[in-house]
Amino acid sequence: MSHNHIHKHNVEGKNLLFSIGLNVIITFAQIVGGIISGSLALISDALHNFSDVLSLVFSYVAHKLSRRKASLDQTFGYKRAEILAAFVNAATLIIVAFILIYGAIERFITPQEIESVLVIWLAVLGIVVNGLSVILLKKDASHNMNMKSAYLHLLTDMMASVAVLIGGLLMLFYKIFWIDSVMTLAIAIYLIIVGYDLLKKATKILMLFTPEHINIKELVREVHKIKGVNKLHHIHVWHLNEEELHLEAHLDCSEDITMSDFNLLLHQIEKLLFEKFHINHINIQPEFKKEDPKDYIVQD
Repeated sequence: MSHNHIHKHNVEGKNLLFSIGLNVIITFAQIVGGIISGSLALISDALHNFSDVLSLVFSYVAHKLSRRKASLDQTFGYKRAEILAAFVNAATLIIVAFILIYGAIERFITPQEIESVLVIWLAVLGIVVNGLSVILLKKDASHNMNMKSAYLHLLTDMMASVAVLIGGLLMLFYKIFWIDSVMTLAIAIYLIIVGYDLLKKATKILMLFTPEHINIKELVREVHKIKGVNKLHHIHVWHLNEEELHLEAHLDCSEDITMSDFNLLLHQIEKLLFEKFHINHINIQPEFKKEDPKDYIVQD
């Protein structure tokens, strides 16, 4: 098996840990403030923040687990822990969104007066705290799906706080109290949009789907150009995690070559697949006139 290593960004867990502490503070403040002021948007934001605290903790634990070494019982280690965390975090974003929608509709039917000054100050606090957390995780989010799920939770929190602030100002100066429900609905819809996209990506990796940037037919055409190759078949291409892209396949050789000759042929294939398709873990079974299905994709 080939193991070509692509340079990767070193994701630090300490920024995530700091963000957890900040979100615990803002969640507690918003729950108390929401109860006192009567603002559903503020309580909704606090509920979302609380789900974020749980999600951030889950992301942090998954990040630590993913760094554990492989063993005889876990031959891949916990390399998929962060993908699983991203999947769960994305699902919670969507669940929280539907809870907010239900609450917003209920409050829209029976509106009530809200203490807007308290709402405004807590919204400002939310913007500052979540904004700082977003800045801390932004770099890691572009390199790691788990960190991106945590980043999206925090980014939507910040946007929610901005929406709550706008609603608070409108309530304070124009007495438009139904805006609280409208802002809650807007927050919920955005959560569904970003949550669904991340959920789809995590699901594809967990289900071992062929990565979107890999065209199996093009890959086969390129490999078939190498002298000594008859047919590449029984192909599987999948992401183990975001850093490791695996390929396993059967290779029907055009001649009955020695193992040392096959090693030279394999080296050419590995070089091609790494440079052109960024596949860094390659496992190929050599064959010569073996009686078996020669289709590219075979249900094993």
